[in-house]
Amino acid sequence: MTITGIITAIVIGAIIGALGRLVVPGKQNIPIWLTIVVGIVAAFIGTFIAGAFGVAETGGIDWIELLLQIAVAAVGVILTVSLYGRRGIRH
Repeated sequence: MTITGIITAIVIGAIIGALGRLVVPGKQNIPIWLTIVVGIVAAFIGTFIAGAFGVAETGGIDWIELLLQIAVAAVGVILTVSLYGRRGIRH
């Protein structure tokens, strides 16, 4: 992966994290930096899943890959909120 690919993954990951957080109902008591980290990880996992199903490279916008990334981010936000709240860490 090139440096451009890594920077793109970070930017897209931040957006994916924010979208994943918007999809989850209720208030999430996690800091924004943790949301961005969840989004970056979700972007990589969603791309891997899309590649496994053969829908990672399509003509135009990869809507299926994007939806997979958002779904993974939403699950990641839910898990992070439950773990973050359980540990008693305060921001």
